[in-house]
Parts: sequence; C-alpha cells; structure tokens
Amino acid sequence: MIDKTCSIRDIATGIESGMTLGIGGWGGRRKPMAFVRELLQTPATDLTLLSFGGPDVGMLAAAGKVRKLVFGFVSMDLVPLEAHFRAARQAGAFEVMELDEGMFQLGLKAAAARLPFLPTRVGFGSDVLTTNPEIKTVKSPYGDEELVAVPALPVDVAICHVNQADTLGNSRISGPDPFFDEWFCRAAGKAFLTTEEVVPTDAFDDPLTALQMPIERNLVHGVALARHGAHPTSCAPAYGIDVDHLRHYSAAAKGGWPGYRAQYVDGLDLEGYVEAVGGAARIEALPLPVF
Repeated sequence: MIDKTCSIRDIATGIESGMTLGIGGWGGRRKPMAFVRELLQTPATDLTLLSFGGPDVGMLAAAGKVRKLVFGFVSMDLVPLEAHFRAARQAGAFEVMELDEGMFQLGLKAAAARLPFLPTRVGFGSDVLTTNPEIKTVKSPYGDEELVAVPALPVDVAICHVNQADTLGNSRISGPDPFFDEWFCRAAGKAFLTTEEVVPTDAFDDPLTALQMPIERNLVHGVALARHGAHPTSCAPAYGIDVDHLRHYSAAAKGGWPGYRAQYVDGLDLEGYVEAVGGAARIEALPLPVF
C-alpha cells in the first residue's frame, strides 16, 4: 500500500503560478489555513481559486496571488464579511464568477463526471446569468424546456482539512460541516489533505465511521499532519472559531496587512504560528459555534 504522507510545505511548493485551486471547508469552518499560510510564502501567483470562501480567500487576495475567484460566498460566519476579500474586490483586483451555492456544487459535479456542464433550473430570474455571461442555456432534448447549463469547474489541485487521516489517504470529518469537500477532490487532478491527526487504518473500523468518510482514498494524492491547521477557523469537535483573532485579522484590511503577515505568516512554520496566536491550549479552549 502506498504511504501518502507528506509535509504542508511539500503541498504548497507544488503549487505553480496559473493553477486552479479548489479549497475545501466552509466560510469560518475547517479551512486548510496552515496550507494557505505556507502558500503565501511561495512565489506562486496568478491563481484561480474555487472556494466557499473564508480567510483562505482573504489572505490570498491580500497577498495579490489571485487572478480569478469562483465562489458562492466569502464570509467568516460570526464575522459576516471577509474584509480583505471586500477590499480586493472593490479595487477590482481579480476576476470573479459568483454563483448560487447549488450551481457551484453542480459545476464541481460536472467536472467530477468529466462532463462539460450539468443542467438546472436555478439561475433564472436572478442576476447570476446577467453577471456571468459565459454561462449559457440549453434546451432539453426531452421537450423544449430551457435550462441553465452550469459549466464544469475543473480543479488542478484540491486541498481540504480533515479531523483524521491515515497514511493511505483514508480520512474522517468528525464535525457537522462536511459539505462539499469530496466534490472539490473529485473535480481535481490531484487532491491533498491536511489533518489534525494521523491515525492507524483500524481507527476507521467502526461501520458508523464510514458515514464521516466522504473523501475516498483513491482521490487523495498526499496527506500532511497539521494539528490546529484550520485555525483561526473552527475544526469541530476539536476547537471553535477564533473570533478575537479574526477580528484582529479583519482590522488589518485597513492598511495593516503587512504587519499581520509579518507577525503570523512570514518565516513561521505551523508550530511557530500556534505559539504566535497563544498556544495549543488556547486554541483547544475555543468554544464551538452553534448554528
């Protein structure tokens, strides 16, 4: 069996300028932030991001690494609007394709199935088609109904953060927010996982655990240990959203990004970052959000 373990830096340094990245997680929840911070320290730029965005999008936008963003929203849950994303978008710093969340999912599913598009009725009567003229309509061959043809959203590399993984690429998402991580991985040429814990394969033997294992190991190219790697977003049940840190980070959008980056990103590995934000015990004491 293939040992798929690697480092966060291995994943980040494999990202080349011009690539399309699919970033898992959901707003302020279970974002692969340790990977994002490593990516900030590489020369890769001109990236296309696909994300239900949070600070992953904001940090990469603040660093000028984004050429195009495909998204359903960019939020940090308790901090409703990602300030760095807002500043970059208002400045016209990158192209955008803003989609309904269901349309975004259909685009990933089309790419996963190696189809050019999937049809839907969603989008009519909204500005989705107005602001995205590249999205076409198609007539059903089973009658004349006009449907929206959601284009496939293929991904070069997908990165998701999970609670547990083994060296073979089996993984588990224990929190209540798995959402669409598997579809980023299915739509990708290569998929990588960062994980809170590397466990033996028999940790997944309980049949009910299979209900928390949406990402099939054959989709996974590499697994990197990243304890507390979702911070400052949550990774239930291990730790909640660091609202205080996200407010500090958001305030940096008003001219303070270089200082924030110098304090929490540049020259730091994950261990150094954890110490910079107050240590492991502080992260693990963060209360879980209630939705």
